[in-house]
Amino acid sequence: MWHFVDPSLQFESQLKIIESSFKKVFSIPSLEKVRQMGNSEDDKEDIENLYQNILNMYEDTLLILVSKDLYKLQILKDMAMWMNEDSSYLQERAIVVISRVLSFASRKVRGYASVDAPCLGVLAAELSLLCCHNDVSITQQASLGMHHLLCIAKCQNEDIEKTKSTKYEKHGNHCLLSPSCDTEFVPKVLQRDRAKIAQSVGQTLMPSLLTDFVWSLLMTLSSPNCVTAFKASTILKLTLEYHAHKVTMVSKIVDAIYKKLRENSSHVMRQAMLRVTTLLTRTSPKKVIFQLMDYPVPADDTLILMWHAAGSESSVAPHVLKTILLILKGKPGEVHASLPERRRFSLDTTNMMPVAASQALCTLLPVGSYKKAVAQFFPQLLMALMLQVFYISELRLVTEDRPFYARDALRVLLNCSGLQQVDIALKKKNCWNQFSEELFHHQGVYLIAKTLSEYNFPQFPETLQYLYKLSVEGPRRSEDSVITVIFFTELLNNFFKDPFPEEFLVLFRNWVNDSNPAVSKLSLQKIANMAPVINEIENVCSLLISILDAFLSKEKTVIIRALLTLRRLLGKLDKVTYSSLCIRIASSYCPLMDHSNEGIRSMAIRHFGELLRDMSHYMWMLNDVVLGGLVPLILFLEDTDISVVKACRHTLTICTSELNWSTSYLLKDKYYNFELVVLNICNNLLVSHENYITDLISDTLGFLRSSRIYLRKASVILIGYLAKSGGHLLLRDEIEVMLEAIDRVLWDEDPIIRQLAEITHKIFKEIAHRLTSSHVKQTFRRLFHFIYIKKLKPLYNYNWPNNLASSPMKIKETDGDKEGLTDENYVYMFVKNET
Repeated sequence: MWHFVDPSLQFESQLKIIESSFKKVFSIPSLEKVRQMGNSEDDKEDIENLYQNILNMYEDTLLILVSKDLYKLQILKDMAMWMNEDSSYLQERAIVVISRVLSFASRKVRGYASVDAPCLGVLAAELSLLCCHNDVSITQQASLGMHHLLCIAKCQNEDIEKTKSTKYEKHGNHCLLSPSCDTEFVPKVLQRDRAKIAQSVGQTLMPSLLTDFVWSLLMTLSSPNCVTAFKASTILKLTLEYHAHKVTMVSKIVDAIYKKLRENSSHVMRQAMLRVTTLLTRTSPKKVIFQLMDYPVPADDTLILMWHAAGSESSVAPHVLKTILLILKGKPGEVHASLPERRRFSLDTTNMMPVAASQALCTLLPVGSYKKAVAQFFPQLLMALMLQVFYISELRLVTEDRPFYARDALRVLLNCSGLQQVDIALKKKNCWNQFSEELFHHQGVYLIAKTLSEYNFPQFPETLQYLYKLSVEGPRRSEDSVITVIFFTELLNNFFKDPFPEEFLVLFRNWVNDSNPAVSKLSLQKIANMAPVINEIENVCSLLISILDAFLSKEKTVIIRALLTLRRLLGKLDKVTYSSLCIRIASSYCPLMDHSNEGIRSMAIRHFGELLRDMSHYMWMLNDVVLGGLVPLILFLEDTDISVVKACRHTLTICTSELNWSTSYLLKDKYYNFELVVLNICNNLLVSHENYITDLISDTLGFLRSSRIYLRKASVILIGYLAKSGGHLLLRDEIEVMLEAIDRVLWDEDPIIRQLAEITHKIFKEIAHRLTSSHVKQTFRRLFHFIYIKKLKPLYNYNWPNNLASSPMKIKETDGDKEGLTDENYVYMFVKNET
């Protein structure tokens, strides 16, 4: 019965046997010494045959293993390592065996559909060292073995390219990859020529195998044998000089170099390791820099050495700065799941890579080879560092024993960019020392922008261009936009006169409705300052509309700022433009009249009145809006906030004046009574705007559910009067809805509201009862209302002085009442009783 054997366990078992056999076989003395053991020629011949048979048997065993599975070439890699570890073994004979097995394998792979030999990279590294051996015989055999190994690798590459070609053909793409190199690897060329070895290996091995090759040589740099380490460093540098782009696992290599140098700062191969870092940065700057930033802050001497190595070449400097700028987009303490390098955001419990990047800039920016790159990326570095200063101060990461690298890097940037005077001026203003205070940061950004402008910094054009691009694309974080707007606005203030060019005004228009309230307020503040030149702005209508949109903000301070800005602009706006927008502006005020914030209510109501006064000659356009806004203007006369009450009286005075209603005197403190005001307005509506009464009732119904008691009281009274004056206009369905709303108020927690609601409920019942009469009677009644208008009399006596109710001049119906008692009579009686 056959039993399944795990291939990995089988290989481990075979490898142990091979290793044990290796140590025994290749520990045998040389053939010359063995022959000397024989006493006769026959003995010597027998011993020699035995000697050869032992070696041949070992070789045959390897050939059998490899013939069944090319993966077993792994054994040759281990053999080479055992041989290099102990020079007492028969190195020449061992390398002959390795070479022969590789020769056999190279012939065999030609008939294989696929080649699985993952050990070729490490084996190539071992053979490359042996190709530089002092013993010519070993060098010859090693170069021959390398020749066969590269032939196997070449077949492996061809197999991969065939697979890719087939894949392309399946997708209908016949543009195949370039064919594999047809270069023949001449063994003699590989002898002791390290450049040729590096060239051949780099060109032939696929990326994963070349990475193994590089890693193996890197580990050899720590070999106690200085000669071997030197050979490895030479081949390693030559390989990376031209083929570093094929190396994967760059981060792992950089991390290994850092750990080795940190363990031994005076490592004999230190310069070689630093050179490897430099060469890897050429082709993989992002991977190298990200790895170098993923160590504890502040950086130690070893890390600073590697920073210098990574950025030692001027051609690499732009790529290094680009990568550092990418890191500086991060916020200390914040993890970005979207970044491909997110797995490296793992030190401590927070992301400190931006802090490390700031320290790196302190080191790299002054380097001469960076001068051109610093000039190229000045705007990006300037903004990135200002944002980092903000993040650090916000998180309170700066302490007496913890350097402020972002601020220091900002100063270094200024000094490296020919702006030493700016740095000195900011120091005199105590800007740098105060940056650690969170509350100062916005002021600090303003100071930097202002000081740069004062010294006419030559980088202004590219800085402005970058800020514009940043503003159009939008920042990564909401808080970033605050810094951008402050800096951008101050630069524009110093280099342009109001109004700004249209391309910049568009930005401020968009910022008005930014998700960050601070940005909105900054933009509104700047727009308000443009009031004197508002008529010079080309697209002023869209600017005003954007301010109206800000009325919808959830942030109260934004709405207040928008109201103030709009009022300031309207005060200077030409009447033609004003009139074209007055209806929309007036309509935008109306929802704010019922805002939960007293300040916003008061301001919206007052500004609504100011608009009516400004547009008095265009009142015919605004009649609908004015009448539509009457309900809140009336109800908030009873507001508990005195500023809202005053605003309502102010605006109602303007409204009634423009509508030619005699209501204004009732709004004065001397004569004011809420019910009298409502009575007067409803009588005027009945006379001049009867068709609006139904809509006003609907608007008032919404206030019956208000949480504010004074609004519920006022709305019950207003609905009663509106219903009394316009009941003949209501339909049966409308009355049912209104009765249902009043029914709920009958159960209000406030006893006064319940009493008022009973009177209003009775009014609706009377109206509903009249609707039950015949159709002819209803038609006659409506016609009578159109011909004869009877003014209303007081219904509630709400908040009236006691002496008015008990006065001998008590209101009673007279002959004159048939035409309607005038409101002047009511006031006259009220005043007379008061005296």
